[in-house]
Amino acid sequence: MAKDWGIDLNADLGEGCGDDEAILACVSSANIACGGHAGDADSMRTAVRAAHKLGVKIGAHPSFEDRQNFGRSEMQLPAEIVYAQVSAQIRALQAICAEEGAVCVHVKPHGALYNQAARDLALARVVVSAIRAAGEHLCVVGLAGSALIAAAREAGMPFAQEAFADRRYNPDGSLMSRQLAAAVITDNAQALAQAKQMVEHHSVTAHDGSSLTLAVDTLCLHGDGAHALALARQLRDWLDAG
Repeated sequence: MAKDWGIDLNADLGEGCGDDEAILACVSSANIACGGHAGDADSMRTAVRAAHKLGVKIGAHPSFEDRQNFGRSEMQLPAEIVYAQVSAQIRALQAICAEEGAVCVHVKPHGALYNQAARDLALARVVVSAIRAAGEHLCVVGLAGSALIAAAREAGMPFAQEAFADRRYNPDGSLMSRQLAAAVITDNAQALAQAKQMVEHHSVTAHDGSSLTLAVDTLCLHGDGAHALALARQLRDWLDAG
């Protein structure tokens, strides 16, 4: 009998790259770019329709408003600006979901906003506040063990602790900077092995060889990677086989 790992598999989609529709067939949740780093009304509608048709859970993927750098440049912005940017992006996706008969059920920040909120509790609280204002039912998706998870727990919001099949970790549990060559795992066999370690043993091996314990509710793969579709299929097959 196949083992039910109880793990959600998510992908960041609607970013104008990759094989979104094919990847959607492999995942259980989609984080849809909603204008900050990528995406527009048309791309959001396309992604929402495709996800809704396949029964894939829909989530907003807000970021700093920084399309030039794909939302991956760190910023130090006033709390009210961050709140406004996150709120506007969530509500833009919610409006399209409503028009399409779908529901937005979670929010996962993107890029620099995600990473900064993972370590900065004050910023995390601002992000969670914006999410809560958009709907107290919305699940906050954040890096396992991070400040964003702590802020969601503090606010009484539902949350999901996320781990990455295709990213390498620092010894403190943060993700290696994408500015470093080894930050992204491009070998699918290695990414699959890391995912198995995370799910089966609740741990991950950091880039220095040390072992970290982590809780995993949802596993992410990046839809914009060159081998994203192949990895998505391999992860889906493994999770289904148990």
